[in-house]
Amino acid sequence: MQFLGAINFPLPLLASATETADSSMVLAAVLLSLVVIYLASKVGGELSNRFGLPPVLGELVSGVIVGVSVLHLLVFSSGGADSSNLIITFLQSTAGLSPDAAPGVFAAQSEVVSVLAELGVIILLFEIGLESNLKDLMAVGIQASVVAVVGVVVPFTAGTAGLMILFGIDALPAIFAGAALTATSIGITSKVLSELGRLNSREGQIILGAAVIDDVLGIIVLAVVASLAKNGAVDVSQVVYLIISASGFLLGAIALGNFFNKSFVAIADKLKTRGELVIPAFIFAFLMSYLAAAIQLEAILGAFAAGLVLEETDKRKELQKLICPIADMLVPIFFVSVGAKTDLGVLNPAIPSNREGLIIATFLILVAIFGKLITGFVVFGQPGINRLAIGVGMIPRGEVGLVFLGIGSSIGILSKPLEAAIIMMVILTTFLAPPLLRIVFPDPKTVGVPSELILDTNGTPLTVESLTAINSKSKDATNPEVNPDGH
Repeated sequence: MQFLGAINFPLPLLASATETADSSMVLAAVLLSLVVIYLASKVGGELSNRFGLPPVLGELVSGVIVGVSVLHLLVFSSGGADSSNLIITFLQSTAGLSPDAAPGVFAAQSEVVSVLAELGVIILLFEIGLESNLKDLMAVGIQASVVAVVGVVVPFTAGTAGLMILFGIDALPAIFAGAALTATSIGITSKVLSELGRLNSREGQIILGAAVIDDVLGIIVLAVVASLAKNGAVDVSQVVYLIISASGFLLGAIALGNFFNKSFVAIADKLKTRGELVIPAFIFAFLMSYLAAAIQLEAILGAFAAGLVLEETDKRKELQKLICPIADMLVPIFFVSVGAKTDLGVLNPAIPSNREGLIIATFLILVAIFGKLITGFVVFGQPGINRLAIGVGMIPRGEVGLVFLGIGSSIGILSKPLEAAIIMMVILTTFLAPPLLRIVFPDPKTVGVPSELILDTNGTPLTVESLTAINSKSKDATNPEVNPDGH
């Protein structure tokens, strides 16, 4: 998902928009969109939290409600004004926006909100990197690699073969749909794990590491199938380039942390004006994001790598506190936008053209779920680990799956039923994962602290079952040791 590469936001775009409409109208449309986004995210998050579900699920559902599926308040389009966009309609009736200027205002407003959403997910991954312990992540590197490879190979093979054999779909569209099944939304899963207090658990670190590797593998798969669709042949040199550049970037970022940490702290200590810590951190994060996008990787991969590097500094906790309010402003834009872009009209079985897509979607959804669930059971050397939780954490396709869909649609390789099926698969896996993660992970509140922070006298993490057994013993039983650092 090459965010910076996908954001075509040149200055002429705004220039063309403001040629037919006053720039104040563009600003007004953006401000109204942000009002809708923040209101939807807060209401949805609070309702979701009240029902014991992760707030991110409420933000996604709220996005669906205010988006193209229901209220048409938040609509994205590159083809000019949408007559169903209520924000543009509101500006026409209250602020005097002329019909001739509406297309330019709508295009500029959509582009600005999209850019803010992409910045939101970049900051989200930077924040997640800061919360992730690099040593712990490297400790599960082998397991994470196995999980990622299985999570790519199994759904891709099963999906492609099934579409060709069971539904008679041609090879190229079947391969592209199979490729869409390989995606994993690291943004959604990591946010839920963070909310559950499980980000630094063994399961959380394996999921996070596997999602990062899966992301890189997904880029390679996407490059291969896009090459197949456009040229009818695989560009081997491009595939080799992507493999080498992705591996080199990640390894280089990790190696950078060994000598960059002290330099970063020294620079921050010498600065005396406002933002002396957070501004250099963002400079580094955005530079890493740009470098990742420049070598045809994902911008979010660079942001995550930057977070991992700065996590090793002495300023980590202070930096986390400074990043948090900024993330609170931008991350909801991303999640609400993901929901707003999903069109649930493809779920209507009364429309004849949707029925074929519904049947294919059922197959894709089953492959998408079970193809990722199996990944948890290939983890080795980790006795007592929650294998089901690892598999569930790999399920959501989210924005990554939507990128696969968008490229397939732009190439023109996907039929309408197959497009509808992929959309349904992305929506269901995205919405299904957060509540399932809540189910498969025991509630830390039942024991007072996260289970991964509770260690026995040998330093081994105690499970909820172990704690229950200990609590049921006599009052003279030895209490477990609690290590506040989780190590």
